[in-house]
Amino acid sequence: MIFEKVNLDVNYKKAQLSDEGTKCELSCYVYEYSNEIGRKNRPAIVIFPGGGYDFCSDREAEPVALRFAGAGFNAFVLRYSTSKKRFPTQLLEALTALKYVRENAERFDTNPDRIYVCGFSAGGHLAASVSCHWSKDFILEALGCEKELVKPNGAILAYPVITTGELTHQGTIDNALYGLEGEEKERIYELVTLDKQINPDTPKTFLWHCADDGCVPVENSLLYMAGLSKNRIPFESHIYEWGGHGLSLCNFNTANYDGHIQPVAENWAQLAIEWALRN
Repeated sequence: MIFEKVNLDVNYKKAQLSDEGTKCELSCYVYEYSNEIGRKNRPAIVIFPGGGYDFCSDREAEPVALRFAGAGFNAFVLRYSTSKKRFPTQLLEALTALKYVRENAERFDTNPDRIYVCGFSAGGHLAASVSCHWSKDFILEALGCEKELVKPNGAILAYPVITTGELTHQGTIDNALYGLEGEEKERIYELVTLDKQINPDTPKTFLWHCADDGCVPVENSLLYMAGLSKNRIPFESHIYEWGGHGLSLCNFNTANYDGHIQPVAENWAQLAIEWALRN
């Protein structure tokens, strides 16, 4: 396997976010070409760890990439900008990562029509933001590229932050609205309320959540599912009876305390892999 870290340049100036572009890091876990195996035209997955937009969780990064790589995916982990970044900084970084993977599809032996996004908690908010906003003019103008380059072909959302108001994770939304005031804040507030932003360009989606999640209420996923259904967008969902929040792979490998070891939900990764491979 080829492992490399790439600093992605994002032109924030076009989005009027800052005078200079900054960089985010994409870790690439890519199968090395083998004459014996031949070309596979593999699916790819771009992973956005959670962390409330305060940090990028290690537990929801490399271990998840290796789980999907073990199933034949080329996997990529984006270390996007965290707190004190104005909207849509993280969204532009995420779409730049998609663009990078698609532009390098031949080199990575990747099928450009099977590039998925996967996000956890606040990273789920980012993956859902990609899903809802990738084709909108304000994004394409900021990136200066054709929309086909940044299209997600599917999304995997793990206990995602989706909505605003009393059912949200307030810290995530506060960070998403950093530096905004007045009418601009109201406008962006609507854009980050993702159950209201689902549209015909939103891709098919796999969601999972625990019903007893005390950090990001399960209603976040339920509202997103309702929006997908209303827009006739295919989805698969799994709501587990218990398990809480921040489970990552639900096993010893990604746990930082015993409560993260939840066999009841551990099959989510296999189910998501099977969903992606048949879609």
